[in-house]
Amino acid sequence: MADAPDRATHHGTAIALGDRAALIVGPPGAGKSDLALRCLTLAPGPLIAQYAQLVADDRVILIPAAGGLHVEAPASISGLIEVRGLGILRIPNLARANLVLIAELTPAEEIERLPDPPLKRTLEGIELPLVRIAAFEASAAAKLLLALTRATG
Repeated sequence: MADAPDRATHHGTAIALGDRAALIVGPPGAGKSDLALRCLTLAPGPLIAQYAQLVADDRVILIPAAGGLHVEAPASISGLIEVRGLGILRIPNLARANLVLIAELTPAEEIERLPDPPLKRTLEGIELPLVRIAAFEASAAAKLLLALTRATG
């Protein structure tokens, strides 16, 4: 299936818990794929009840849907993830999920400890919760998955 030209394509990586997805955004080399990979390897436990799944790496397609957005991979890169030092790998992925959170990769010193009011970002005309994460902190994957479980977007 060819990529649909009428859909909005964005730079970023999307992961999901069930049918709810987070879009990881940041500049090239900031750690989007690496953070996604670490999320995919976290086993379910008392804080995160299920495994995360890849939706798309590097580029995503956003599709308006009932007051929200769906996210999916462009056909040309579906099921592929870049693993620095190993190359492009094929892994199982989720075809589509409801976008409920944006995770912006940010230097640790620029992240507020207790953002008040909660952060938001508008994407394709839809306001979504935003969390800022330092990609390479040891707890980054857990923070992202916790934020995804709590997101109400």
